[in-house]
Formats: sequence, structure tokens, C-alpha cells
Amino acid sequence: MARTVWDSTVGKKTVMAVSGIVMLLYLVVHMIGNLKIFFGAGEFNHYAHWLRTVGEPFMHYEWTLWIIRVVLVAAVIAHAVSAYQLSRRDIRARPSKYVHRKARASYATRTMRWGGIILALFIVWHLLDLTTGTVHSGGFESGKPYQNVVDTFSTWYGNTIYIVAMLAVGLHVRHGFWSAAQTLGVGSRTRDRALKTTANALALLLTAGFLAVPVGVMTGVVS
Repeated sequence: MARTVWDSTVGKKTVMAVSGIVMLLYLVVHMIGNLKIFFGAGEFNHYAHWLRTVGEPFMHYEWTLWIIRVVLVAAVIAHAVSAYQLSRRDIRARPSKYVHRKARASYATRTMRWGGIILALFIVWHLLDLTTGTVHSGGFESGKPYQNVVDTFSTWYGNTIYIVAMLAVGLHVRHGFWSAAQTLGVGSRTRDRALKTTANALALLLTAGFLAVPVGVMTGVVS
């Protein structure tokens, strides 16, 4: 049954919707955590340490964090594989381009695929920069995320990469939330306006919230 569902277009869209919601919930929590940087190094570094001790003493050190990481990785892979396979299926269904070239879809809809690629590349860079410190500039300090964040956003390329990625997040969330609602059967004529408003509000909130950190560093509010 699972294989039959997965092989169907509806099944793949459902996997995309559910995995997308998992990632969206993570983004909201992650953004709130990021904003703690405006309360100073002590508050932000303490928060980062707390993430590794959630659930103690029942859970061992970092166990909860690793569970979250595994769930997120599974969601990202499921989302990416579903998107790729649906895209290939769509191309096979209409191998020749439509004669009518006038754009009918929104900018977010037309850039979903490129946005997904940009975000995938950003995730790799983000992990190598602030988690492992492999590509970090200014000397990575383990256990001091506040200092590491300031280092990253003190460089022009760190700001550029992050800002472009966060704009892609906004566009992706705006269209993805709407698509997920339709796929899961939440959408209706009476709810469409509310869903569109919610999608726009979430996209704007996440984009502004994430961009506040590099802007804070660039303006000297965070230093």
C-alpha cells in the first residue's frame, strides 16, 4: 500500500506537503531562537547550550537535538525527492513547451524549483559555516555561536549568501503553504482568502525575522 501511494502523483504531493509543514514549523522555531541574539552573547550562547540539554536527565546530552536533526534530514530528503520526481513526471507529460508564452503563474510559483536548489545549497553552506566551522571566517569558536554569527555577518559574502537564501525562503513558503493546504484538502472557496493571507504573513514574518540578524550585525546593533 505504501508503495502504491508513493508511486501516485497524489501520494508524492502529500509527502511534499507534510514534509514541507515539518520544515515550516522548524523554521518558525529557529527564527524565534535566532532573535535571542539581540539579548546579548550570554543569552544567545546559553540558548544554544540549552538545545543540547533538552530532555535531561531522561535524554542523554544532545539526544533530543539529534532526533530533531534526523527528522529534519528525513523531511528535506522526502521533500526534495518528491519535488524532483513530480517535476520529471510533469516534463514527460508535456515534452513540448506551450505555445502560449504569457506568464500565468505568480513569480513564487515560477521560481519554486530554482528556489529549492538555492535553499539546498544554502543548507550545506550554513552547516559548514556555523555547525562544523569548516568554511567559517574569522576563526570558528566551538560553543560560542554568538561570536560565530557575528563573524559570518561581518563579511560581505556571508551577508549576500544569507540574504539571497532568506528571500528564497520567503517565496518558497508563500507558495508552498498555499500548495500544501490545497493538497491536504484544507483549501476551499470560503477559506482561500484566509489561506492566502496566512501564507503571505508567514512568508513576510520569516523573511523579516531571519534578515533581522545580519541587518543587526551590519548596523552594529549586534556586535
